[in-house]
Amino acid sequence: MTLPMATDDIAEALAKIASSLRTPVLVLALLALLLCAWEAGRFLVEYWTRLRAGRTSLRGLVAATVASPQQAGALSAKAPGKLSGLALLAIGHALTAGRPAEIDRALADYELAVQRTLDRTRILVRAGPALGLMGTLIPLAPGLAALGKGKVATLATDLRTAFAATTVGLLVGTVAFAITLIRTRMYSEDLADLERVAPADAAAPAAAAANGPTVLPLPEPPAQSAGAPQPPSRQGGV
Repeated sequence: MTLPMATDDIAEALAKIASSLRTPVLVLALLALLLCAWEAGRFLVEYWTRLRAGRTSLRGLVAATVASPQQAGALSAKAPGKLSGLALLAIGHALTAGRPAEIDRALADYELAVQRTLDRTRILVRAGPALGLMGTLIPLAPGLAALGKGKVATLATDLRTAFAATTVGLLVGTVAFAITLIRTRMYSEDLADLERVAPADAAAPAAAAANGPTVLPLPEPPAQSAGAPQPPSRQGGV
């Protein structure tokens, strides 16, 4: 087998593989669009709840939780978001149990939950345009082949599929990118409120209780003047 024949066989195999991916790519693009619409709906509900609660509502809720940890359950229900509410509840449980050191663990769990939430739209930011590009290029090959045979109607159908895939991919990527940016800002503000209020107010009483009562240093004896009697030396007699 000569090199040109081997190249033609490889090109034909790649063309068949690309053609077999046409339906899966279009289905995945449709699923990405549905997932993006679902995330957009969740984001709009969360954003509206946050607007109604106010920008500084979480800071006041954290301060109230530190002051009265027993009310953490009721206060967490008023949190502007689900993740911040769970973090607030964990902080209240840590203070009620007398283990303020677990506040750092609650904040770490909050950060991990935020990363998992943001990863859903971060994947769509990359996957949406990629699926759109694949959905654009795959139908072009059979469309151009049909054009060579004079089948203009087949080419028109393939071009319509390609342009639709491009539009869906760009829409998914743009919406997911906007949601990711706004969510990142909101969650960063919540984390700043949790870190600013909770550890500072909760760690001080715990540190005081752990160190015991405050012991004042004893005053030093006043310096003796030159004419005052000196205590006897152990080496030099009187």
